[in-house]
Amino acid sequence: MINNRKNLIQIASIGDVHDQWELEDNIALKHLGVDLVLFVGDFGNESVEVVEKIASIDLPFAAVMGNHDAWYTASEWGRKRCPYDRRYEDRVGKQLDVLGKAHVGYGKLDFPLLNLSVVGSRPFSWGGSSWKNKDFYLDRFGVNNFAESTDRIIGAAKETKHDTLIFLAHNGPYGLGDRPEDICGKDWEPRGGDCGDRDLTDAIAEVRNLGKKIPLVTFGHMHHRLRHTRSRLRTAVINNPDSTVYFNCASVPRIIEKEGDRLRNFSLISLEDGLVSQISLAWVGSDYQIVSEQIFYQKQQTLPQTVSS
Repeated sequence: MINNRKNLIQIASIGDVHDQWELEDNIALKHLGVDLVLFVGDFGNESVEVVEKIASIDLPFAAVMGNHDAWYTASEWGRKRCPYDRRYEDRVGKQLDVLGKAHVGYGKLDFPLLNLSVVGSRPFSWGGSSWKNKDFYLDRFGVNNFAESTDRIIGAAKETKHDTLIFLAHNGPYGLGDRPEDICGKDWEPRGGDCGDRDLTDAIAEVRNLGKKIPLVTFGHMHHRLRHTRSRLRTAVINNPDSTVYFNCASVPRIIEKEGDRLRNFSLISLEDGLVSQISLAWVGSDYQIVSEQIFYQKQQTLPQTVSS
């Protein structure tokens, strides 16, 4: 049920799953009382079974696919390592069929009861400044470059029924920093560089010029745990003066064993009067109660966005 206190909407943003999704997660989401669930992809290496579990949740949800969700299909490197016969089986297509209209990559989904729409960025993104997997994107989506990809995202946004939009992506936008610790920064060798998606950045700017409100852009792909250091985590939140909050929700692994309990994490976002008022990472125990919660962001009071591990 929607919490109508000051038009408050509770959202769960989840990523990257990497095969860590159980039916208990569906139950936990119900206990958390969220109004909307957003999945940023990387369910597994073309893991149809995981996507089937996710698609069975009894809550409004939207999803976009990650690079691992076409691991054996998008690139020549992956196709050479494919463990199944791609002549007779299309696991990428199966995942998309299972999700149906909930998959918003290059599309949109309206939520009338929430008075907002979710717009999906480029699905299966690897990030970076070069246009990767050309044949895959041309065959699957008829898209041949960044400019055409931007046009697809903008086209979806123009078709939304609501003026408040949430952008859902696997990889975040370009322009939010180029240090390894930044929200989309490259943390592998050679370290440094902005690995954000340029087509998403251009689409957001154009859609904002159309008069749409974009309180939230949520994504994953670049994990919170950094490859080159354990002294800190990746920056998770950027709050720009344009009233858009950019949030990387890729807390991996999302299920852990701790002190005899099985804990699972969910990123919780409060949208109040059309603006993000709080973002936290909640760990839920086997009794479906929140065991611990780390506040990433609060409106008018941005807490430290990275912590010591």
